[in-house]
Amino acid sequence: MSKRRTFTADYKFKVALEAAKESKTLNELAQVYQLHPNQISEWKQYLLKNGSELFSPNPARQQREQAALETDLYEQIGRLKMELEWLKKKLPASSETKRQMVEPEHATLSIRRQCQLLGLSRATYYYTPAQESAENLALMRLIDAQYLKTPFYGYPRMTAYLRDAGYRVNPKRVARLMQVMGLQALTPRPCTTRAEPGHKVYPYLLRGLAIERPNQVWSADITYVPMHHGFMYLVAVMDWYSRYVLAWELSNTLDGQFCLEVLDQALTCGTPEIFNTDQGAQFTATAFTERLEKAQIRVSMDGRGRALDNVFLERLWRTVKYEEVYLHDYATVADLEESLERYFQFYNHERPHQSLKYATPVKVHYGAS
Repeated sequence: MSKRRTFTADYKFKVALEAAKESKTLNELAQVYQLHPNQISEWKQYLLKNGSELFSPNPARQQREQAALETDLYEQIGRLKMELEWLKKKLPASSETKRQMVEPEHATLSIRRQCQLLGLSRATYYYTPAQESAENLALMRLIDAQYLKTPFYGYPRMTAYLRDAGYRVNPKRVARLMQVMGLQALTPRPCTTRAEPGHKVYPYLLRGLAIERPNQVWSADITYVPMHHGFMYLVAVMDWYSRYVLAWELSNTLDGQFCLEVLDQALTCGTPEIFNTDQGAQFTATAFTERLEKAQIRVSMDGRGRALDNVFLERLWRTVKYEEVYLHDYATVADLEESLERYFQFYNHERPHQSLKYATPVKVHYGAS
C-alpha cells in the first residue's frame, strides 16, 4: 500500500500560483509536480477565491479590534441609558407639555418611540378632550362677566342670576362650569388654613404692610378668558407698587407648567422681596415654591376666600376684560395672544392710572421722569 502524500501550505501556494499564471496547462503542471490535474485545479480555485485574505489584518489583531469596538459600544449604550433615565426625571410632569414636544413629522423617530422616550402614553397623546357646547360657552361668558361684578357669588346665586336672565339651568351644571373656569365664591370658610394634601401653605405677609417701592411685592393670579370657540386661561405677574405687569402667559389647561414659565419670565426683570399668590394647586406646588425660595424670595399666600388679599390682580382682570377681552370675539388663540400683547403694552406704557397720580406703570416701576 502506497503512503498518502502530505503537502505544506507553501507547496500548495507555489503550485496554485503556477496554475494561476496559466503559462502551462494543468497536464503539464501535473507531470512536473507529480499531482493529479484535479488537485491542482482545486488549489488554484482556492487561491483565487481566498487570496484577498492575505492583505487583511491578521486574525488575532482583527479579533482584538472587534473586542475593543464591542466594549466601546457597550459603554456608549450604558452611558446613553443612564443619560436617558436622568433626562426623564427632568421632563415636565405636565402631559400637555409632553404632547407639545412630540414631532409627528420627525424623519426617523416614530410617534410611538417619541412617546416612549417622553414617558407619555400614546392614548394620552391622541386623546382629544370633549369640547363645551356653544350654549355652555355662552353661559360661561355670562358667569365670567357676573363674577367680576360679584365675586362672592357661588353656584347657587349664580344659578339664580342665570335663571333670572332667562336660562334654564340647574345648580349642578353651573357648579361644573364654574369649576372648569377655576372660579369659586370669595367668602370666608371654616378651616381656612387647610392646604391641599402634600402642599405647604405659607402665611399671608401683606396685612398692614406699607408698599413703598418697586420690587417690594409681586403677585400672580389666573383668570378665565372666553373665546368664540372655547376658552383659555391667563396668568400674570404684577408689581404691586407700580401696577406694572412683568409677565403673562396663556394656557388651554390649568396645569402648573405655564405658571412656572411666567415666573421665569418675570424673574428676568428683577427679584421681589415678597411674592404673593392664592392657594391654588399651581402656586402651592413644590416646583413653584422651591423656585421662589431658591431665589431667596419670601412666599406669601392669600387666606382662603379672602377677596381683598390679592385685590390688585382682581382689578387687573376686570380692566383687561372690560377694556379688551369683552370687546372682541377671538376666533383663534393666535388672535387672542396678539390682542393681549398689544393691550399689555398699552397698559404698561400708555394707560395712565388714577392710583399712580395718572402716571403709567412703566414710569413708576423704572423711575422714569
